Amino acid sequence: MRFLSVFYFILSAISAFSNVPEIPGELNTAKNANYLSPLEKEIIFEINLFRSNPAKYAQDYIVPLAKNYNNRLLHYPGDRLAIRTFEGVGALHECVQVLRKETSKSLMFPNPVLHKAARDHQKDQSKSGKTGHSGSDNSNLRTRIERHGQWQKRIAENIAYGNTSARQVVIFLLIDDGVKSRGHRTTLLNPDLKFAGVACGSHPVYNTMCVMDFAGGMMEK
Repeated sequence: MRFLSVFYFILSAISAFSNVPEIPGELNTAKNANYLSPLEKEIIFEINLFRSNPAKYAQDYIVPLAKNYNNRLLHYPGDRLAIRTFEGVGALHECVQVLRKETSKSLMFPNPVLHKAARDHQKDQSKSGKTGHSGSDNSNLRTRIERHGQWQKRIAENIAYGNTSARQVVIFLLIDDGVKSRGHRTTLLNPDLKFAGVACGSHPVYNTMCVMDFAGGMMEK
């Protein structure tokens, strides 16, 4: 499993399958966003579940994973292969310690402009097999978003590669193993980011990927 560094303007990788479960209505802000796939909707829900109560999310979903580490190998429940981490269980414990002190954050709402920007990058890397925040046309997060609209306050991008569920995407971004700045976690905790665009699809190297673009506000062109 691999995650990319955050690049602040603001700026990390999945995809696959799964149906959106029965979930609390107030957290399911993407329910009626018909341009999103079930997995893309589930990722926005999972982010909202986390942001609604970071301490509880850590206790319920991150703490139980500690027993699945064997040195630097993580045997994630349901995955066929173990994941080789950089830091081992220490990164998990550090994450939990931080999240236990965090307060609730505002919910994320889906945004079609951000979805278009995320989809541009996902489609590009689906063909090129590259990773990172730079497009094959030398685009970056800002230029991709500004093709479609005008952002407000701040923007960010996380990309996840090779994950197997929406929950795994969010948990791994929060643990942020191997990323000294913990920038992916910082992005998911940022109260200024209120809108999200999610685009998931295939990747020729990591099988799956998901681009998550965020903004404080968006206006369509």
